[in-house]
Amino acid sequence: MGRAPHAAVLVLPGGGSSGGARGGSVLAAASALPLARRLGRATSDDDPVVTHLVHYRNGRRPRPGADAAHRTADCAADAEEAVAEVVRRYGDIPVCLVGTDVGALAALRAAGHEAVASAVALGPLLRTDPDHPRSGSGAGDRPAEGNASGAGDRSGGGDGEEPVQQLRGRDVLIVHGTNDTRCDPELSFRLAERAKKVNTRVCRFEVHTDGHGLRGYAAEVAALTEDFALGTLCGRDLCRPLTDALAAPPPLGLRMPLASGFGKNLR
Repeated sequence: MGRAPHAAVLVLPGGGSSGGARGGSVLAAASALPLARRLGRATSDDDPVVTHLVHYRNGRRPRPGADAAHRTADCAADAEEAVAEVVRRYGDIPVCLVGTDVGALAALRAAGHEAVASAVALGPLLRTDPDHPRSGSGAGDRPAEGNASGAGDRSGGGDGEEPVQQLRGRDVLIVHGTNDTRCDPELSFRLAERAKKVNTRVCRFEVHTDGHGLRGYAAEVAALTEDFALGTLCGRDLCRPLTDALAAPPPLGLRMPLASGFGKNLR
């Protein structure tokens, strides 16, 4: 790239769930590569955007006896360090954090950095609150018949009380599969609901019949992420579904369905 970048996207992979601590992290990073490459190819000469896949340092090797909360905190610390490195390397440019799984939580937590303009949380791995148990069961990470998402209890909490104050002034997109069996999608709805109270620029999409990894509709999720990231970083017009979701009051803008085939006719 000949010109200095005007903005940056940092892709934060998930933590992995198999193959051991190191093997799981390698697999998670590999699964995030297609999205990182797509975002990297979406740049233009008028608005050059640099994309980096973050390799965890603190979060790569879980500390002995550390629980999921400590792992999330470690990954968030890595995300903040990555943002600081972007500022050191490229100067004062806006950053979009795009995370999956535990990386989604890291993206939301690190959004408080002054350089961060927007954050995307794909299938955030929220901790389950015993007072709000998972109702029903999904069908894995592939499309299946039916919808495993129930109405649930929408009163406050239930999402591990993830912080939301750091999201003030940021554009935030959350995407969750309704058949997620690793994390109740209602938890991300409650998180989005609390975040919307401190920041109107929050929206959430539901991918019906998809699972935790959002693999069944990966193309649609990638297209939505690309439109949101480049729109918030480069001042481009957002697609109609995003515009409607951000403008709609809760719960409408927090339960927007992601249409099958989305993205085929964009631009």
